[in-house]
Amino acid sequence: MGHGIAQISATAGYNVKLRDIKEEFLDNAMAKIRWSLSKMVKKNKITVQEESSILSRIVPVVEINQALDNSDLIIEVVPENMDLKRKVYAELDDIAAPDTIFASNTSTLPITEIAKTTNRKDMVIGVHFFNPPQLMKLVEVIPGTGTSSSITETMENFVKTLGKTPVICRKDVPGFIINRLFIPMVHEALYTMDRQNISKEAIDSSVRFDMGFPMGIFELADFTGLDVIHKASNEMFARDKKVLRQHPTIQQLFEENRLGQKSGEGFYKYSDTKYERVELSAELAKECNPIDMISNITNNAAWLITNKVSNIAEIDKAAALGLGLKRPLFDTAAEVGIQRIIDSLDDLAKQHGPFYEPDPFLRSLVENTK
Repeated sequence: MGHGIAQISATAGYNVKLRDIKEEFLDNAMAKIRWSLSKMVKKNKITVQEESSILSRIVPVVEINQALDNSDLIIEVVPENMDLKRKVYAELDDIAAPDTIFASNTSTLPITEIAKTTNRKDMVIGVHFFNPPQLMKLVEVIPGTGTSSSITETMENFVKTLGKTPVICRKDVPGFIINRLFIPMVHEALYTMDRQNISKEAIDSSVRFDMGFPMGIFELADFTGLDVIHKASNEMFARDKKVLRQHPTIQQLFEENRLGQKSGEGFYKYSDTKYERVELSAELAKECNPIDMISNITNNAAWLITNKVSNIAEIDKAAALGLGLKRPLFDTAAEVGIQRIIDSLDDLAKQHGPFYEPDPFLRSLVENTK
């Protein structure tokens, strides 16, 4: 991810110092950047001269003082481990200039907690790029409780200069916006498969053909990586027990090293680690009633609205760019029927507990139509 962010930043004209702890890691990162840029040259998206200019703006560095010298912005992309993040930010805070902005590319960890490690809580912010950043347009911008509004505005404008679309996550909540929708739905799809006793291909066909996703939810989980899903699930659940209802299959797949396309097997088997489509169809979709999955993702979107994390327009923008939804989430919900979604959630809550209780925003939508 770090090499991709370095590439798009240099492409936008910024001078970038790409820092890692070993020379070999940097060599690997630069090789990936050169490969990516060479593909763009072959596709006539950039010229050879532009390729050379972009590469000249990226300087690989191991020595941290050299990396931080005269830097306005640091984008941190270390693994999703809070202890490691705390260690990194404590070191950065000691060395970086007082006016240097710290931005974390975390997908789940709380920005407010990361900021507490520093003496510049007002200048620490989340800036969550999606993989691969060269292709994905969405960037979630997440201010912590102490982040100044001017820093949030600065980062929003910076993301725009990269040719990306920023969406502000107005509160530092577990999963931010996209993972708040996506991760719980992976688990709910597994419970739906159990309840209806149907195949994963039927589930995925319904997600694609009935819910407007570009691929099935299990396909998307395999593409993302089951290690990523497992880590995000545990981090989100640790922060808020109400955010998702964990299905044991995720833990099982992780323990068996069935991590998706990267390992050759996850929910599906792959001939190699390259992207492969699964055979899905509108006919298979008829075997699945997607109401529980639609109810789950709509209820989580409603939670984001009730808690003033986002609004319908921003959620729809984020879901289109981050999940590839072909139609707005609440359009699908309206088509299914908000009252039907509420009834489904009420039934699930009676059977499986308060996790499924409908968010007040959904009930207000029904009240407003009376």
